[in-house]
Amino acid sequence: MNVTLTSPTKRRPRFRRSSTSGPFRITDGDTLILQQLARYRFLRSTHIAALVGRSLDRANDRLCRLYHAGYVDRPRAQLDYYPTSGSAPMVYALGDLGAQLLTEGGMEFVDLEWSRKNQEAGRPFIEHQLEIVDFRVALERATRGRNDVRLIHPEEIIASAPEATRETRDPFALRVGISHNERSLDIAVVPDLVFGLLFPDGSRRCFMVEVDRGTMPITRANITQSSFERKMRAYLAAHAEGQHMHQFGWKTFRVLVVTTEQPRTNTMIKTLQRVDAPVSPGPALFLFALSHELRVSDPLAHMWQDGNGRAIRIT
Repeated sequence: MNVTLTSPTKRRPRFRRSSTSGPFRITDGDTLILQQLARYRFLRSTHIAALVGRSLDRANDRLCRLYHAGYVDRPRAQLDYYPTSGSAPMVYALGDLGAQLLTEGGMEFVDLEWSRKNQEAGRPFIEHQLEIVDFRVALERATRGRNDVRLIHPEEIIASAPEATRETRDPFALRVGISHNERSLDIAVVPDLVFGLLFPDGSRRCFMVEVDRGTMPITRANITQSSFERKMRAYLAAHAEGQHMHQFGWKTFRVLVVTTEQPRTNTMIKTLQRVDAPVSPGPALFLFALSHELRVSDPLAHMWQDGNGRAIRIT
């Protein structure tokens, strides 16, 4: 490529681009970084190093150069972390120039105002997205280089879905009618992540993921208000209606719930076991794991806890 960037100088400001410059060229490795940011939305420098196969020092050097040239952004919501968490890995997002470069290379975007959206993003939203990325990167690492299982990415699931699903604005949204305490409500539940595992015999296992940060009430008396119970009821209703077959062509699926602490998991399971869903798999539809355990454990080898209290691996 013949794109010229600016070279970094020592001790540049973290959240203000430097005007000091010196020429250097964007490499194919830099383009790969931009592609990962387009795919994942927000990434820590540690995520990027893992995804592109570089050392953290090398990744940080290129990210610094890309930032000061305007190809990537550092969302200002990170300022909440400093100075108390000044050593935390920097969070990056695709900048307008980065999106423009990828567009010239053939990638399509709905709009190119990435920098504006990056600066409007609040800390809770970014933190939630990063926890989703933590899980996705763990899946990438767990399946990389293996010949007994392959990760099916969300993009691949959409590409192979029926045309009606591909043409919808949010193809992973499940829209159902649920009832509770003699009240009925039409709602939609959108998973935080959807993926599959493909095995050598051609069989696959499909999953929807909910990353729970402990901020949403588990139950509420009013079904019109958001709660984790309402989400669980929606997944059960969607499975009972066979929406997974119509939207994706799946025979079945499981819901993986990544949450914060065991007492919260126990409450979710107790709530789930009270839900009357006779034509669905019931509590067995859900598998639970703690976020801090998955940070040090391969999600494929990890023993998840299903809604009936049994230990099970997702493979």
